[in-house]
Amino acid sequence: MSSAPRPGPGRGWLLRLVVAFAFAQGAVSMARPAVSYRALALGADETAVGVIAGVYALLPLFAAVPLGRRTDHGRCAPLLPIGVVLISGGCALSGVVSTLPAMAAWSGVMGLGHLCFVIGAQSIVARQSAPAEQDRNFGHFTIGASLGQLVGPIAAGALISGGSGALGRTSALALLVSAAVCAVALTSLWRIEHRRTPGAAPAAGKPTAKTKTRAKSKTKTKAKTKTKVPVTAILGARGVPAGIFISMAVLSATDILTAYLPVVGEHRGIAPATVGLLLSLRAAASIACRLAMPLMLRLLGRTALLVTSCLLAGLICAGMVLPVPVPVLAVMLAALGFCLGVGQPLSMTTVVRAAPADARSTALALRLTGNRLGQAAAPAAAGLIAGTAGAAAPFALLGALLLAAAGLGLRGGGAGGPSIRPEPAPRPEEPTPVPPAPDPVQPAPDPVRERGAPRADAP
Repeated sequence: MSSAPRPGPGRGWLLRLVVAFAFAQGAVSMARPAVSYRALALGADETAVGVIAGVYALLPLFAAVPLGRRTDHGRCAPLLPIGVVLISGGCALSGVVSTLPAMAAWSGVMGLGHLCFVIGAQSIVARQSAPAEQDRNFGHFTIGASLGQLVGPIAAGALISGGSGALGRTSALALLVSAAVCAVALTSLWRIEHRRTPGAAPAAGKPTAKTKTRAKSKTKTKAKTKTKVPVTAILGARGVPAGIFISMAVLSATDILTAYLPVVGEHRGIAPATVGLLLSLRAAASIACRLAMPLMLRLLGRTALLVTSCLLAGLICAGMVLPVPVPVLAVMLAALGFCLGVGQPLSMTTVVRAAPADARSTALALRLTGNRLGQAAAPAAAGLIAGTAGAAAPFALLGALLLAAAGLGLRGGGAGGPSIRPEPAPRPEEPTPVPPAPDPVQPAPDPVRERGAPRADAP
């Protein structure tokens, strides 16, 4: 008795992916400030700390597109454990080494591992989500990142202490703990990617040698016919540049907010513990936003939601330049976190829908490349502005960046690729005029019969 065909995969794989991403992102969010503190304990100045932080973002730039190419024509799941191993190794070895160049190198390995994990995870979500579920599934997937960003810095702050010259020891402990936290993600990486097999019925007997030879030749022919979509063609697809820019703007806002809110708090007399709570409030608001994403999409639609969120986030960032009291700042950060929670998942869907079908992983890799460029360039530009115009001035830069992202979304790039216009309804066919029937043609007389037939007037 043959069993009935199993339905498509459920959403258990997405839950396991969110859990794994929460542990991986939490480890990275714990390790990045710990790397800076350990570098300071080893005698680094502000410039050296900036270089080490930049290596984390710059090193993966060279691997993003090749990883995306490989994922387009292969499985995505192997990238996940590879990413976890690289993150754990980078964290642990950053806590063991005692020279700044070695710390920079292992920080780059950590960034490469994070890139591997994110490319593989995003590609799985894109492949295993129906078009109508992509916004919701990407929103739930990014909840893992928000959970990691919420818990990671708090855990790092609880472990790191600079008292009595213990900064080097406690920062190393935080890095080793972050390595162990990341390793926990391996426990959730089972049966996440579902292999799709063709629906042909299996043969009753064992395949013959001739059948195997034909199958191998077909596989080789199919492998040869696969062509790589040029990067210029991917970037030229309507919606891809807008999705990359929106993602870069949102991520740059999150990074600069994390880096410069302590500086602003120092200038305005806000305690570090209060600053940490404000940053956690921002991350919690992003989680709430992604939980409410399906409802907001039904009420507003993708383009209106993306444009409105970027516009409000830009105005709030510009307003943070003003010396507002702490309760007002808390409300502003909660609203900002809610608005910033929209950009990442919707930009993923925008890029996936706009890119060619056989180059979606490469397009997601290009999106991550834009994120890394933003992570490297935005803090540098913010540092230059802060040095000349004050500590709060970078928030004005973020406001302009997010307003530009809203403009791109308004022009149609945020709609998820080329707009699909409904085809015009077919015009009713007019009845074809029927030509009048021709007059009957009399048959020509047969001369033979005329000669042989007796005449009517003959005697």
